[in-house]
Amino acid sequence: MITRDDLLSAFGFRHACKAFDAERRIADPDFELILECARLSPSSFGLEPWQLVVIQNPGLRRQLLATVWGAQGQLPSASHFIALLYRKGMRFDSPHVEHMMADVQRLPEEARLAKRQRVRKFQEVEHRLLDHPRNLHDWAGKQAYIALGNMMTAAAAVGIDSCPIEGFDMATTEAILEEAGALDTENFGLAVMAAFGYRIKPQPAKTRRPMAEVVRWLR
Repeated sequence: MITRDDLLSAFGFRHACKAFDAERRIADPDFELILECARLSPSSFGLEPWQLVVIQNPGLRRQLLATVWGAQGQLPSASHFIALLYRKGMRFDSPHVEHMMADVQRLPEEARLAKRQRVRKFQEVEHRLLDHPRNLHDWAGKQAYIALGNMMTAAAAVGIDSCPIEGFDMATTEAILEEAGALDTENFGLAVMAAFGYRIKPQPAKTRRPMAEVVRWLR
């Protein structure tokens, strides 16, 4: 296990890198580690409602510059650029939910039935996710952010920079990705994007609110 100091050092190192050294590329084993940390990330009920698309095609990156205003420096220079997608149609009775329970989690039929009812109550009653399709989409998108956070922390732990990117026009960016074959809009939507690589210049010191302002204890 890594030490406490190693972990804090990684968080201190990590920042939203606005421009990368375009001449440096992340080694395959290191990027596979980052992807593996996404794959192993937790999700609500373990349903993994995400897909990662690694965009290395230079032409597609140039196209995205027109709509991804938050990655003007990152798209041309990042070693690796990822679109994190969320899965649509995550109802308790959807084929994906059944696939996860039967084929991935390998639950016996009785356990699948009980879990399906638990997910149904969560979605239908407790969180009202079935009131509007957008509610389910937002819920699935939240899970993608868990994977994103773990990817960025893993990258920082091995000295790789990253930047999460929400600065894009949703409709036009999804249209570009769909035309490129990177996004099946029937089944997926774009949650967030991220760039990975190596910083090209020193970064300013990290600023954060003090712990006393961030945390409340109820004893």
